[in-house]
Parts: sequence; structure tokens; C-alpha cells
Amino acid sequence: MAQAPNFRANAAQCRADAEAATLSNVRERCLRAEAAWLDMADRQERVETARAVRENRPGPATIAA
Repeated sequence: MAQAPNFRANAAQCRADAEAATLSNVRERCLRAEAAWLDMADRQERVETARAVRENRPGPATIAA
């Protein structure tokens, strides 16, 4: 499941909300949320990459044969 694009879309929405905010505490909250969404997207991409590498690597039974 490729969720990273959804996470990045949520981050972009948080950035837009931060830019539209008139109160500093709301702006800061939106920027923190953006950072969290971007972190989740990065983490999801690392997991997907690691999973792809792991699934394409030959297992011990394949190497011994």
C-alpha cells in the first residue's frame, strides 16, 4: 500500500492551513502537523524500500541449492 503520497498530500494541506492562519498558535500547530506527516511519509517510503529489497533477496534455501 503506497500511503506516502497521501501523507504528503496531508502535509501540503497543513502547510496551506499554516499559511492561511492568522493566529500564531494555529500556524505553529499546522507546521508541527506538516512535519509529522512528512516524517510519516519518509518512514513509509523507507519501509517500502526495505520490504522490496528483502523480498527480492534470495533466501538461505535458494543459496544452498
